[in-house]
Amino acid sequence: MLEQVWSDIDSNSDRVLSLTQEMVRIPSVNPKFEKKQGLNNETEVAALVQDRLKSGGFETETWEVFKDRSNVVGTLPGNEEKSLILCGHIDTVPVGNNANWVVDPFGGEIKDGKLFGRGTVDMKAGLAACIAAIEAIKAAGITLDGRLSIHAVVDEEAGGFGAMDAVAKGHLAKNAIIAEPTWDKVVPAEGGLEWVRVTLIGRSGHAGMRYNDIFPQQDVPGRLLPAVNAIEIAARFLSSLKEFEASRCRSNYHPLCPPGLSTINPGVIHGGVGIGEDGLPMIRTNPAMTPDRVTLDLDLKFLPHEKSAEVRAEFEAFVRAFAEMDPWTRKHPPEIMWELGGLHFPPMDTPVEHPLVKSLVKHHSTLGDEPEIRGFDAVTDAAHYAGAGVDACIYGPSGDGFHGDNEYVDIASLHRTTKVIAAAILDICGTR
Repeated sequence: MLEQVWSDIDSNSDRVLSLTQEMVRIPSVNPKFEKKQGLNNETEVAALVQDRLKSGGFETETWEVFKDRSNVVGTLPGNEEKSLILCGHIDTVPVGNNANWVVDPFGGEIKDGKLFGRGTVDMKAGLAACIAAIEAIKAAGITLDGRLSIHAVVDEEAGGFGAMDAVAKGHLAKNAIIAEPTWDKVVPAEGGLEWVRVTLIGRSGHAGMRYNDIFPQQDVPGRLLPAVNAIEIAARFLSSLKEFEASRCRSNYHPLCPPGLSTINPGVIHGGVGIGEDGLPMIRTNPAMTPDRVTLDLDLKFLPHEKSAEVRAEFEAFVRAFAEMDPWTRKHPPEIMWELGGLHFPPMDTPVEHPLVKSLVKHHSTLGDEPEIRGFDAVTDAAHYAGAGVDACIYGPSGDGFHGDNEYVDIASLHRTTKVIAAAILDICGTR
């Protein structure tokens, strides 16, 4: 059966290429990053995928996660114990500077063994490989035993809210392949990610009286109330945070991840006076006022084997310890807000001996060199399925230019990926 399927993929290599081109030629830039007429067509890509799945005999469901931004789920019913999800996101990051592109970002141009365009390798080619793989299986006259679902989801680039919504609606399975680019690797592990905001509290005052705040003064009747500069508290906090980060990176290790992955990146800082409805300081342009609020937005990574609740508790204990070092912060401790912007990525830690992982490794090795098994440095939609109990693995084609200029997918890699995913479908779902 596998020989029949692979023979069909070899004989119809244009199937996955043309589908990738069709999707790339529909701009589907995530509107959270760039909202512009003609660029934000996720629903049009979803309609293309839905039509393709319907023509292949899938039962389909589509719904808006956000206005004009639709998910599509296609299902071939079958045995739940052998169920498998194939997932890809249909949103892309913006093009950036058009002048740096040597091709039309939405042209789907092919040259030198590469298919160019925004969203090719990240990750319309991976989604096309999933669809082409099952089309080859059906063309070979094979009926699967296990349930197979294909998820085409929105908003991965801004936090994975499309996949989160699919999971919340109960679209789950025993296993899942997320076809993000993996560059000849099989990736069964991915660290978790939290976005957390820390608000540091001071006391506002006139900058002209700063001497009264920072130099010893007699506390006599009529003395002006000293101000407390929240930016200076934040400077001390950032220094302590760097040491805390270093200790986490030294003491935490996962065999599939690079050393030191447990980073805490200070990504955004706002300082000023007052606090607005958005949680940020209201007055941020007057240096004559001593700031009484600083917000720090942090990107906190943790390892695949760690639990989110334990990581949060450890971070909160660090913040409490920092506050204890100063009389002011003891009385006015920093405030912590988790899941900033609704963002939270659970970890994924599928065993390397899992049948899905072994299948991907085996068939990739048959078609080329044995792939490295490793963890993913960043985060993907795999997290949301793993967090719901699905045994997930990331596997997809190779390319370059993702989130940059002149993005492309390597055509030979895309062809191989289609064959490996088809083989994994047969192994996991079985046949009847």
